[in-house]
Amino acid sequence: MSWKTLPKIELHLHLEGAAPPVFIRRLAQEKSVSLERVFDEQGAYAYRDFPHFLQVYEAATQVLQTPRDYQRLTRAVLEQCAEHGVIYAETFVSPDFCGGRDLAAWRDYLAAIREESDRAEAEMGITLRGIVTCIRHFGPEKARETAMCAAETAGDWITGFGMGGDETMGRQGDFAWAFDCAREAGLRLTTHAGEWGGPAAIRQALELGVERIGHGVRAIEDPALVETLADTGVVLELCPGSNIALGLYRNFAAHPIARLRDAGVKVTVSTDDPPFFHTTMTREFEALEQAFGWGPEDLKQLNDTAINAAFCDEGTRARIQKKLETA
Repeated sequence: MSWKTLPKIELHLHLEGAAPPVFIRRLAQEKSVSLERVFDEQGAYAYRDFPHFLQVYEAATQVLQTPRDYQRLTRAVLEQCAEHGVIYAETFVSPDFCGGRDLAAWRDYLAAIREESDRAEAEMGITLRGIVTCIRHFGPEKARETAMCAAETAGDWITGFGMGGDETMGRQGDFAWAFDCAREAGLRLTTHAGEWGGPAAIRQALELGVERIGHGVRAIEDPALVETLADTGVVLELCPGSNIALGLYRNFAAHPIARLRDAGVKVTVSTDDPPFFHTTMTREFEALEQAFGWGPEDLKQLNDTAINAAFCDEGTRARIQKKLETA
């Protein structure tokens, strides 16, 4: 069975982190920017561990400097997604990288991203929505500025707010003001937690009132927390290939996605930063099939969970659900 052409929903995708290495190298050459030690001998992104991954990530994405760069990036990323059967995706975007949290500049970047998103939908049939993210290791004060940019541009395309970055720095509650600001603007909430911070970080995330958690995989270490997630219906945006590439689990068979789902936790599958982790949505499902015997019915359940948890309007949700039903 080929997983590649089956329709898929992806909720956890970093726009910059999905940049194909060849695209970043080309952009660096155009701008005469040196990316020494960013790539390995095979041309892939090279890093040692999670902290170094963040450094390489920011070094690679420094070449993304203008709205036009982000427009081209959006095209490159959506072509990759569509190639692997993704029909609806949500991507993390940040005013921190797009205009330095200046609202006018952020609007320009956002307009360029959305223009390419709309073009890709018309040409490739893939729908994209944006989740504004503050960057945890940049601190709570900058997160306030990011949240205000999010609030000012909330609407039918910017539909959510979240937080990424180094989970080992600070506490989720330090960013409560930013999340409250986004909530008041009508944005739906997610945050990265429980990848490196463990179950305690997930409990902190729940206190922010989020309805989804990025990763959250280490909830499995706390049976009471697993029960809480199952009871509340908070959705985990799981990225098994990412967790394995960064050394959190040794292989797919050791990943707790199946145990979490069997315990009643709502789970989805995404690629996170796919070229960094040598993965695609096709590879994720091939590996899940091999590890757990999952088949098309399991993908259908994951898609149903994902589209019901998607941060989109009801018209968009119904349209995507119809695509899934007729595929």
